[in-house]
Amino acid sequence: MAYQALYRKWRPQTFDDMVGQSAVTHTLKNAISNHKTSHAYLFTGPRGTGKTSAAKVFAKAINCPNQTNGEPCNECEICKGITNGTIGDVIEIDAASNNGVEEIRDIRDKARYAPTQAEYKIYIIDEVHMLSTGAFNALLKTLEEPPQKVIFILATTEPHKIPATIISRTQRFDFRRITSQEIIDRLAYILDQEGIEYEPDALSVVARCANGGMRDALSLLDQMISFGDGKVTLDEAIQVSGSLTDDLMIDFVKDLQETKAEEALEKLQQLFKIGKEASRLVEEWLEFARDLLIAKQSGEAIGRSERFLQFKDEVEPEFLYRFVEALNQTQQEMRFTTKPTISLEVLTIKMAQPYTLTPRTSSGAPAMPSSEEVQQLQQQIAQMQQQMNALLQGGAPQVQQAPKTQAPRPTRAAFKPNTMAIQKILTEATREDLLKVRDLWGDLLSCLNPQEQALLSQSTVNAAGPNGFVLGFAYDHLCDISETRPGFREVIQEHLERLGGYSGTFVAVTQHQWPQIRADFLQERKKNQEEEAVSIVTEEPAVEDSLTPEEQAFEQKVNDTIELFGEDIVQIEE
Repeated sequence: MAYQALYRKWRPQTFDDMVGQSAVTHTLKNAISNHKTSHAYLFTGPRGTGKTSAAKVFAKAINCPNQTNGEPCNECEICKGITNGTIGDVIEIDAASNNGVEEIRDIRDKARYAPTQAEYKIYIIDEVHMLSTGAFNALLKTLEEPPQKVIFILATTEPHKIPATIISRTQRFDFRRITSQEIIDRLAYILDQEGIEYEPDALSVVARCANGGMRDALSLLDQMISFGDGKVTLDEAIQVSGSLTDDLMIDFVKDLQETKAEEALEKLQQLFKIGKEASRLVEEWLEFARDLLIAKQSGEAIGRSERFLQFKDEVEPEFLYRFVEALNQTQQEMRFTTKPTISLEVLTIKMAQPYTLTPRTSSGAPAMPSSEEVQQLQQQIAQMQQQMNALLQGGAPQVQQAPKTQAPRPTRAAFKPNTMAIQKILTEATREDLLKVRDLWGDLLSCLNPQEQALLSQSTVNAAGPNGFVLGFAYDHLCDISETRPGFREVIQEHLERLGGYSGTFVAVTQHQWPQIRADFLQERKKNQEEEAVSIVTEEPAVEDSLTPEEQAFEQKVNDTIELFGEDIVQIEE
């Protein structure tokens, strides 16, 4: 007999076989036992949670002559025929490929005929949200006036796309995601029945990757059995699923918390080299951070290693909150970029920056100031009030010696750009050079290492000439790094010359400094042009006198236009 996939071989044949849907199965069993079934049902929920399987079990149970407590016997001809798909009274339709009006009209016409083999004719319409508007209208008429002995079961993963008029004429059952522990228990049972050895940690990896879907879990388990040598191991689970081990994630997060940016970037680069996708990494880290936060509250983490349970006491909650927030933001940014790896590198550098945590007690609550600190603050407030009263009364405030406090931390000096170099570039700047450098920028980033990519991804080319360009950064410290990093300027210049024959170098400036520097340059240039015009008028008055007032006004408008838009853009026509 040909090999049958696990998700088909172990498909639930009774309501009791279904995992994680006790509320749904209990209701359906009672309805069948008490003969209080409806003419239409709507099964909704994520993929792989048992919607279609429940529909087929329902079809067997309601038609089985030997059903007991709402469960089919699976031994009679009706049950076997429905399981094998040979009973013509149970029709399963895929709405994704049969979504037109004609298909639904055909169903409506055939539904008028009484069942021939079973007691009830069952129509199971999968992915019903794919039906067209006309098809829904055709189906609505049938649901309003259903034929005798006909039951419709509609299954969908997107109930919000189904018209309210359809939903209101059905009994709706919401299938929930299956928990990791329920998936682990089910997989262990199946492997025991199949006689296959396994490591419990491997099943935990499968359960995490399944994301609440039993079908996905069984498909992944099937891959691992084929990949391995008769045993399901943790290493094979990691390789087949593409997941990260707890050790890899702990080492990476530990480097971030200890502000070791270089080490964290190296680990990130290694993950890229072994084929890990950026989007999958973000999902893994989000789940890892979520499990850490839950473990810090409950002390348990299903499917996690012993080192994970130890690490939960080492990581600060504030850091995890920042990490989750940064991951969510990065996940949104990655949807609109063609190079998601750069977003992760920027995230790594951002999370590895020093951050002051709120002092906390041993129980995890925020630490309250001591009585001495409170008294000291009260004295300072009283002194400030005395000084304010003296100022309001017109007298000189009596300044008292404030108690010695800890010296404030030195602040970072503001970055001082090379203004002369920027003005020189602006003097020679052209639109062609600016567009050329910007066009080369994407190829340039792909040639750099992760640290250099992360640095330049936060920059903007503001202006460019044949011998250099102005590079704007959002923060002062990024300008400092770009100017002082050994060999960085030469690397940029070398790649630009190789990629597009551009040999200029850059001058760094912060984005909040750039508008003022540009405005000062334009003002100075305008002043110089006015002085030059005065000199020309003084030396050659005949040229100025030869123009009529209208011609002089037109000449002035031309000059103003060139000044505003640039000589390379303005074109004067006679």
